[in-house]
Amino acid sequence: MAGSNPNAKPLNLKLRIWRQPNRQAKGGMVDYNIKDISPDMSFLEMLDVLNEDLLHKGQDPVSFDHDCREGICGSCALFINGRSHGPEKGTTTCQLHMRKFSDGDTITVEPWRANAFPVNKDLSVDRSAFDRIIQAGGYVSVNTGGAPDGNEIPIPKEIADRAFEAATCIGCGACVAACKNASAMLFVSAKVSQLALLPQGQVERNTRVENMVAQMDIEGFGACSNIGSCAAECPVGISLENIAILNREYVTAKATSNALA
Repeated sequence: MAGSNPNAKPLNLKLRIWRQPNRQAKGGMVDYNIKDISPDMSFLEMLDVLNEDLLHKGQDPVSFDHDCREGICGSCALFINGRSHGPEKGTTTCQLHMRKFSDGDTITVEPWRANAFPVNKDLSVDRSAFDRIIQAGGYVSVNTGGAPDGNEIPIPKEIADRAFEAATCIGCGACVAACKNASAMLFVSAKVSQLALLPQGQVERNTRVENMVAQMDIEGFGACSNIGSCAAECPVGISLENIAILNREYVTAKATSNALA
C-alpha cells in the first residue's frame, strides 16, 4: 500500500460519536474505545471495525453515509474534531487515513450541523436540499437527438479550465458544515459559475441564478459573511472567486428582470 509503514504500531483510540436514532429523537455523544487500529486504515474502515464490534455485542451499529470511498461522490460527510472531513486539508473522510491520528487520541465525530441538513440517524444527514437547488436551475437546454460533436462549440482554454474547476464540486456539504452561518454559497456559486462561463449555459443564465438563490433561501441555509472557512475546508479546493461570480450574476439577473418589469 502506498504510504504504508510496516513498522507502524496499531492505535488505541477513544471515539466520541453522535448517536441519534431518528429525526424526531434527541441525540447525544456516546463514547467508544477501539483497539489495534492499523494506521493504514481509512477513517471509514476504522468505523467499519467499530460497527463489526458493536454488531458482535448485539448493539446498533453507527449509521454513516458512504458510497465510492474514493473521494469522488461526496457522500462521506463527517465532522471530525471540529473540522469538515477531518484534519487533513483537501481530503474527504473516506480518503483520510488513521496515521493522521496518534495512539491514545480522543476523536470526536459528528454529523454536518445545519438546519437544512436534518439528521436521519447518527452521522447520516439528509442533503436533498442540494438536489432541490440543482433542480431549481442547475441545468442547460439541449435538443434531443444524437450527441453533438465535442468540438462543435469552440471554448477558450482559460474559460474551459475555470468552468472545469467549478465543476469539480462534489456537493459533499463541507462548506455548509464549516460555515458559522451554515451558508451554501460556495456550493451554489460553483454550480452557477460552471454553467455561466460556458456558451451552453447562456439560455437560462439569468433565471438560473435567481431560481437557485431563491431555492437556497427556501431551504434555510444561512447568509454568507465572507469569512472563507467554506473554501478552507472544501476537499476539492473550490475557490471563493466563485462567490464573487455568483454575486455578479445575481445582480445582473435582477437588474435585467427589473428592466423588463
